[in-house]
Amino acid sequence: MKFTHTNIVAKDWKTLADFYIKIFNCTVKPPERDLSGDWLDQATGLTQAKLKGVHLLLPGHGTEAPTLEIFTYEEIDEHEPVFANSRGFSHIAFEVDDVETTLSAALNMGASNLGKITRKLIEGLGTLVFVYFRDPEGNIIEIQSWER
Repeated sequence: MKFTHTNIVAKDWKTLADFYIKIFNCTVKPPERDLSGDWLDQATGLTQAKLKGVHLLLPGHGTEAPTLEIFTYEEIDEHEPVFANSRGFSHIAFEVDDVETTLSAALNMGASNLGKITRKLIEGLGTLVFVYFRDPEGNIIEIQSWER
């Protein structure tokens, strides 16, 4: 058994994929998807589902990495924003070289602040530097680095 992917449903999959490629060094795992049909309806429980998108290899794991699947459905069900304490899936996290630099680059590409950069000494591990923010479509991301 192994973990394969996490999905983000986006209003604009190309723009959101570009954000993850530029900020987190994700790479496209071809092919681009353009999917529809009874088989998709059966699997998703939707009716006449149509979607387009891409899988992005997550950094640090090579060509067999789990992927971030970013899809845009022809019809999207909107909901209120998720917060760090919302039930269910809350955020994804990336370890980065420099939290401040990465956050700044993300904000310049349309991300938005949620919290403040925080440092926390974890006995035996070092100091965790981390922050939560939203990607350009409102999904929560945590970025972190360790000062040892």
